[in-house]
Amino acid sequence: MKRLFVFYLLIFTALLSACDFGEDSASNDGEKVINLSIATDPPALHPLLSTDTTSQILVQNAFEGLTRIDKDGEVTNALAEDIQESEDKKTYTYTIRDANWSNGDKVTAQDFEYAWKWALNPENGADSAYLLYYIEGAQDYNTGEGNEEDVGIKALDDKTLEVTLNNPTPYFNELVSNTIYTPLNHKYVEENPDWHKNIGTEEYVVNGPFEVSEFKSSDKIVLKKRDDYWDKDNVDLDVANINIIDSAATALKEFDSGNLDYLGSSYNTIDLNALDRFKEEDKLDVQDQVATYMLVFNTEEDIINNKNIRKALTIAIDREGLIENVTKGEETPATGLVPQTVKGFEGPTGYFESNDLDEAREALDKGIEELGLNGPEDIKISLSYNTSEAHAAIMQYIQQGWKDNLGIDATLDNNEWQVYLQKLSEGDFQAGRLGWTGDVNDPEYFLNIYKNLGGNNQTRWHNEEYASLLDQSATETDPDKRLELNKEAHKVFVNDYPIAPIYHYTQLSVKQDRVKEMPADIFGKAQLKYVKLEDE
Repeated sequence: MKRLFVFYLLIFTALLSACDFGEDSASNDGEKVINLSIATDPPALHPLLSTDTTSQILVQNAFEGLTRIDKDGEVTNALAEDIQESEDKKTYTYTIRDANWSNGDKVTAQDFEYAWKWALNPENGADSAYLLYYIEGAQDYNTGEGNEEDVGIKALDDKTLEVTLNNPTPYFNELVSNTIYTPLNHKYVEENPDWHKNIGTEEYVVNGPFEVSEFKSSDKIVLKKRDDYWDKDNVDLDVANINIIDSAATALKEFDSGNLDYLGSSYNTIDLNALDRFKEEDKLDVQDQVATYMLVFNTEEDIINNKNIRKALTIAIDREGLIENVTKGEETPATGLVPQTVKGFEGPTGYFESNDLDEAREALDKGIEELGLNGPEDIKISLSYNTSEAHAAIMQYIQQGWKDNLGIDATLDNNEWQVYLQKLSEGDFQAGRLGWTGDVNDPEYFLNIYKNLGGNNQTRWHNEEYASLLDQSATETDPDKRLELNKEAHKVFVNDYPIAPIYHYTQLSVKQDRVKEMPADIFGKAQLKYVKLEDE
């Protein structure tokens, strides 16, 4: 998927005495245990409905698809024992390896066919279903213009899955590592439709390296290594205690006390106030990430529906000052949606200059005239974000910049994460912060988010030229020509300002010495399957 990228730290409300940090890294019975933290309950416990990084932590460790991105960021076979590609590169045949669900059932090709078609069924509301549109008939079925029977997903037998694409897609095997391509135990799910609501019990049936042995809302999640996982011999970790700590300051204290083993991607992020200290102590690890932090504009809202107003708000942001004085994570200032870590998109876009106040004020004057306003004092903007110390600091910096440089008053609107997601989904906002991270190092993964209305396109923006360019790139087999079409589409998108790109993420992390390996790939996933702890 991509998936919805959440870089959040929630304001201090938890008391230290309320935190239960489980066991030490090595318990008395020799188990290898790691103590981690996240900031809130996972909003989505169904693997095909998860779009945010908190839910993805659970899904990526408890479920597994045909492929997986390994610790080096390379695609590797997971439940696909073998993959065959047709000469025209439009048909993939996957042989399913011998693997079990946690209830003892065998994983079958029918589990994949059922799950992918379930995600496409418009009645089920899977926001990331558009990531399946590469498959023949998938978009028509998901948009109500086609039938399930015409979708190019077929289980030929228990061990063979055939997938037919609309066009050759060179990164398809990388794409199927996304959680929207997760299988479901189709027989069990049909008999137990509320299975995903019973997390922490045997009824929450999974097929990945870990099972959820305990779940206490607002307290902790415990993951335990599955004895019947097909690749268990390559999983070093036995138990992960994931404590729910809604304050970066509290999480930092617990790390400093040795009660937490790790802070960073994909778990609770580092308190901004501690970054300089960790840098001085040479403990801070900084890695590039295929991800963008941005403001999304609701283009159906009054004032915000004016392109020149959006342009003024976008280019007036001092990205370099924000990074130097607030985030301090060596991020790259963003002037486009697609991260500069994506091949072909290296370097600044050149579409606009950050903090170009002359250009911003000129656009603002045009917007005021077009809207028939008296001046910037007539513009009132609500700047929304999910509750977080880091997001609050970023939004306050942007708010002050708009006031000082444009004369625009913005009010801050923060909400708890699940409430915030609901407001974005319902269009109850003007400008709101989001982060997007890729599961595929390809520009179309980001560009396709805004190709159609609905799904994860919270901007309500649609442009026929943009969609046409992406349609052309989908059928273009020449890599250079395809890249140029992507760049043209990107330029159309950025120059209409449905978003204000802020920066491209870096991954910041610190770990205790006993954690020998906690690799986070370029997509920001620190998968527990690849964790290595010191022998004690």
